[in-house]
Amino acid sequence: MTVPFPGGTAVSRLRVYDSPAAADGVRGGTPHLHLVSTEAYLVTAGTGRLETITREGFASTALSPGKVVWFAPGTVHRAVTDGDLELFVLMANAGLPEAGDAVISFPIDVLDDADAYDRASALPSTDARDAHSVRAAAARRDRAVDGFLALRRAAEAGQGELLERTYRAAARLCQGRTAQWRELLDERVLAEAHRVERLRSAIASGVVDQLGNAAPTVGDTLASERLGMCGVLQSYAQR
Repeated sequence: MTVPFPGGTAVSRLRVYDSPAAADGVRGGTPHLHLVSTEAYLVTAGTGRLETITREGFASTALSPGKVVWFAPGTVHRAVTDGDLELFVLMANAGLPEAGDAVISFPIDVLDDADAYDRASALPSTDARDAHSVRAAAARRDRAVDGFLALRRAAEAGQGELLERTYRAAARLCQGRTAQWRELLDERVLAEAHRVERLRSAIASGVVDQLGNAAPTVGDTLASERLGMCGVLQSYAQR
């Protein structure tokens, strides 16, 4: 019997963008936030840092092999590489980021205009082998860094209104997607919780027949690398 990946989560390999540097001289990914999904990094190679902005302010967390760090919805973040930073990304609510749970931290005037946001966030393709798309991803990242740096300046000045405006704008952009999110949650996260409850109930009754369905599942990587927000992603097939 094949079961879903544990906990309704999804795992991907990530190689953080290392070229070209953004306008602030930093090599890294496209700043963004998730609205309902927690994200985790499990660092496997290289060094760098995770830069974050929350209501608590700006923070920088060092990343090196063996480091595990995770962050809740609402964390505006970017992964920064000091050299060959690679990691596994573990995302809660498998499928939701692809369904629009992630919002790029463009300047507030872009976030306030849904059409402008769609234009700014679109790529010709997500094929990491396509040079035109790679350049477009770098340009998208640079514009998002402008918004991130504005948020950082406001946070370091103790001014929280820009972050609150960003939250409100992000929520408006995503409100129309929430019905689809509910369907995904029902199919994956809640279905997994119900499966676990059935197992618990069976054990409570002394029933072990269900344990005979156990078998290993191999999650093959998808062949092509794709352009993500933080870097080049290679996902694992969901079964």
